[in-house]
Order: sequence, then structure tokens, then C-alpha cells
Amino acid sequence: MVGYSHVSPSSVGFSTAGRASTYATFVLSLTIACASAYAAEQVSLVAASADDRNAMMQLGKKHPNAVSLFNALREDARRRHTLSPATVPSWLGLYTRAGFILNFDSDQAPTARASAKLTPEFEKRYNEKLALLASGVEYDPLSSCAPPQHPRWLTEPYLREFVVTKNQTWLINEMQNDIRRIYTDGRGHPPAEDQYPLHNGDSIGFWDGRKLIIHTDELMAGEYQRTQPHSSERAETVEVWQQGADGSVLVDVWVYDPPALVEPWYVRQRYVKVDDMDRQLRIRYWYCQENKNNDVFKTKEGTSQFSEFSFGNGPAPQVPPTDGPPK
Repeated sequence: MVGYSHVSPSSVGFSTAGRASTYATFVLSLTIACASAYAAEQVSLVAASADDRNAMMQLGKKHPNAVSLFNALREDARRRHTLSPATVPSWLGLYTRAGFILNFDSDQAPTARASAKLTPEFEKRYNEKLALLASGVEYDPLSSCAPPQHPRWLTEPYLREFVVTKNQTWLINEMQNDIRRIYTDGRGHPPAEDQYPLHNGDSIGFWDGRKLIIHTDELMAGEYQRTQPHSSERAETVEVWQQGADGSVLVDVWVYDPPALVEPWYVRQRYVKVDDMDRQLRIRYWYCQENKNNDVFKTKEGTSQFSEFSFGNGPAPQVPPTDGPPK
């Protein structure tokens, strides 16, 4: 299968030190290849049949909020149990996301609008964002070393590991050393007085056989990807994680966000196992400010610019900023 997320930074000659500063270049250089390969690979990338997808969408609509869906799945879980050493699923290995990396809904073609049904306010914001992108004005918070945040976390490239233990599951993304901890020991979310917006929110879950069901709340406002709509602080997600017959990990996702979404946004994510026959792949520590090429700032036009940039060993040439680096 061909796609942006199937090419690791190391395979195209990116050093650990240069990954963050070359992220935008990496995206641009692979977008054309991904788009041209999409048509040939579309059958493989379809996450579910049209009937299955519609059933999942209707399931989300049946419930007024994420808590309701999560509780219904918990009640319906006939095989819900606490994991023991004998029943811990093995998701060992390295994975990467399948599909077009800039779309939250990986079933969509690269040039398609997001499949979310947005409220008028967020539809307006999305249209304004697309107009800016069409005119070449783009700024991604990741350029300033900010974490992607959930639910965008689901879309990001590079390597991933999924570590299942008895009472927690760790969902690890190489990019930004980004780890989601899913508590499956029966605890609930923190009490309301102790809650506040977090980059990845707070996630609790349970096991239904070999399926992991997750509810996440306490999220910050953000965006689903650089070409995708925005989300609000009231966004919550329900996810069903399971391993497919081919070894990939499939994730059904429902996003509830009343200020932004007219109805729950259902998508399916797929993470394919990366070939590592010689066992040379590693997830390294990610520090996006470890070299001089990572000083990126937002110009007054709204796009990003490097303060200085050089691939050589000598002093980096100064790039005259439009609005200067942030003070």
C-alpha cells in the first residue's frame, strides 16, 4: 500500500535532529505521490463497506453525547473483563497510519472537503481556512513545536507503538513523544472540579473481549489536521480499537462536539504494521528544537517562516522576517 504515512523519516534521509524542521517539507514532497497513488489504492484504503459505515454513523446519531454511546457500549459488552496475563492482547510491533495523512477521514480522497457536518460558525471558519490555504497562507501550530492534540493525534505520521498492560494501555506516537494513557482499571474521569482542558484529554476504557473501548474528554480546542476543520473544548471521542486479521489495528472513532458538529463525526482509522525484518527501526526521542533549523514563527500574513535556515555546516543565512520572530 502506498501513502504518506508509509514512509518513515529515516527512510528518506531525515536525521533525528532535523525531523521537526523538515516536517512541512516532508508533507509537501509526498502529497503529490500520495494523491496519484490514491486511486489505485482506494479499495485497500476503504475502512469499511458503505453499509458498515452507515451503520456506525447511525449508531453515533442514536446517542446525544459521547458518554451515552460509551455507556451503551459498556452495557452491551458481553465479554467485558479485567485483563489478566493470559488475556492481554499482543499488539507488539511498529505501526504507521494508512490513508492520506492530511485528512481526518482516511476514506476521503486528498482533495475532498472534510466529511464532517459542521455548525454554521465552524463551517464559516473552515471556509476561511480553505481560502487562506488556496492563497498560500498556512500556519500549523506544530511548526512551533506544539503537540498535535487529540483527536488530531489519530492522523499523525511516523512510527507508533501500542502497549497493552493489565490496567493501562499506552498508545505511543513517535512524533513529539506523544503518549496517550488509557486507564482500564475501572476508574472514572476526574471529578468535575478537577477537570481542565488537556492536549490529549483524559481517557478511560474497558475491554470487550479483544476490543478496547475508550472515552476521552477534557480536550483543548484545536484542529483535525492542517487542511481540516477546527474542534472546540467541548469535543469528546469514543473509540473502538481492535486488531484486524491482517495484523493491522483498526479504530472506529466518533467525535461529539456540539459547538462545532451538527452530528457526531464518524471515521475509521487504520494503522498498518511496518516491516522490520532486520529489527533496525527505533522510536527515538523527539526534540524539535535541537537544531538551528527549527526556529519557526508566524508572519503577519498568517503563514510560517524560518528565522534562519541552513543545510550546511557554516553559519545559517538570515531570512528577513515579514513580521519578525515572536518576542
